[in-house]
Amino acid sequence: MCGIVGIVSSQKNNVVSGLIEGLRRLEYRGYDSSGVAIISENKLLRRRKAGKLVNLEADLKESPVSGNTGIAHTRWATHGIPNDQNAHPHMTDQVAIVHNGIIENYHLLKDQLLEKGVQFTSETDTEVVLHLVNQHLEQGLSPFESVKKTLSVVRGAFAIAMLFRDYPNLLIAARSGPPLAIGYGKEEMYIGSDAVALSHLTQQVTFLEDGDIAVLENSGVKIYNLEGKRVERKIQQSKVGTSSIDKEGFEHFMLKEIHEQPDVIRRTLSEYFNITHTGLHFRPLPFALENVSRLTIVACGTAFYAGMVAKYWFENIARIPVELDIASEFRYRQPPMPKDGISLFISQSGETADTLAAQAYVKSQGQPSLGIINVANSSLARAVDVTFLTQAGPEIGVASTKAFTTQLCVLAVLALAFAQARKTISQEDLTQYCKDLAQLPLLIEQTLLLKKDIAEIARSLLEVNNVLYIGRGPSYPLALEGALKLKEISYIHAEGFAAGELKHGPIALIEESVPTVAIAPYDSLFEKTVSNIQEILSRRGPIVLLSDEKGHSLFTSQAIKRIILPTTSSLIAPMVYAIPTQLLAYYTAVYKGTDVDQPRNLAKSVTVE
Repeated sequence: MCGIVGIVSSQKNNVVSGLIEGLRRLEYRGYDSSGVAIISENKLLRRRKAGKLVNLEADLKESPVSGNTGIAHTRWATHGIPNDQNAHPHMTDQVAIVHNGIIENYHLLKDQLLEKGVQFTSETDTEVVLHLVNQHLEQGLSPFESVKKTLSVVRGAFAIAMLFRDYPNLLIAARSGPPLAIGYGKEEMYIGSDAVALSHLTQQVTFLEDGDIAVLENSGVKIYNLEGKRVERKIQQSKVGTSSIDKEGFEHFMLKEIHEQPDVIRRTLSEYFNITHTGLHFRPLPFALENVSRLTIVACGTAFYAGMVAKYWFENIARIPVELDIASEFRYRQPPMPKDGISLFISQSGETADTLAAQAYVKSQGQPSLGIINVANSSLARAVDVTFLTQAGPEIGVASTKAFTTQLCVLAVLALAFAQARKTISQEDLTQYCKDLAQLPLLIEQTLLLKKDIAEIARSLLEVNNVLYIGRGPSYPLALEGALKLKEISYIHAEGFAAGELKHGPIALIEESVPTVAIAPYDSLFEKTVSNIQEILSRRGPIVLLSDEKGHSLFTSQAIKRIILPTTSSLIAPMVYAIPTQLLAYYTAVYKGTDVDQPRNLAKSVTVE
């Protein structure tokens, strides 16, 4: 969601350029306005603009500010429309604030402040925090005591950073929910929403825990809990390099990340089995896989679809019952969690608010949990009992690509580990599955060579208003994911269906102007899918068919646009077939001229409910 950067430096430094670069590294989160606030000659100066960061940069060029202490922000609108007035930072004469999150009791607090004559200048919930802190300062409290007293009455999820006019060598940050990182420099200290925001400044970071209040000066940081007691948080070496946000010659981050998939899949698989000797090597777990009675998989968005694919693997190969749920719905049902069950949480960022809340519920029920996560030091990674890291590296494009396929790789290996422990798989079959996985990077490299053919098919989608996706078995979740990708970045309405459900309603949508993307590897379910494709063709519905040579050989219709994929095994087909759905969405968005990496209204890391 929103992005926060802060720098407190020695008197000789101007921090504005460092703040702007930090915001640039946070653009991947999605935003609709940006701003900076600086302490300069005992005054607070602010520049803020709706729209892209270039608007703020132009304003700063026309009306520069400079100072050695400042905060900056990219806003994703929750309370109040995206405009200059609602953009952060918000400020009074003596304090400025940036905020990520939602203040749930802001109406009550605002009414109390209005009764005292406080005037509000925006529609945001953030302003209540600003004015509460300002009032406490006017009553003679110190900045730290003012912040601590304010947070004692605030309810909700928040990450905040604050400047104080009369304390030019001071920043205060606090966290309850959305992440915040503290960075260490030479005569400088930093605040960032994540390590990526600070990667141009430092690799030495500390991650705040919920309830932490950090008091930063250029010489160091002191961290307190909400009761005002000092706490220690370890300094860690960030693994985010400055090259992580470079497009490396690609037009968009999304295209770069699609092409990175062979390499990141190799790295991910090498963590869990020996590609040469095809043997699984998991570290010891705090529970016996063979004794697990049920697996509960919880995730959001694309990660949920990865879990949906894995449900087929766990149930079919490992013969373990799987319950699958969307994180935003899971904890409100308060499902019973058997003591001999295990929950598995999937998240690219490890900071998704709904997923974290679901994990907290599982923990409260006494059930152990696993996490498949791409960020080693994230909140979810610290919360679960066992973390299985994907090795995707930072994913900047809002639409997930390489995170999805690396999640699938870890899930596939985990399903095989369950099967091996539960003795539901022969050694011969296990060896063959491992050989299939070892071939996956090569098959994806071959699939990427089809991008020109896929780009040409994408041109045919430019004038359509609706696209359907169908699939069976593990290809059904891919249909859902393919439809999500298309609507995320091209803004074309798309829906995914289980192919067998066409006759139960969706077939009413079939007409010449509505293409259907059929995801149909030649597998045990292919013949069933063929009948559904024929039903669409008989109603003059155009088809984009994703299949291998054998699958395509069974169709002669000229109404079919063809993407001929390599022959794969059933286990790795979802990872291979994910690539053309990503490329189809990508090229359609490019031809339509949409913002591929930062699509409208979307955020990369959803840190509020």
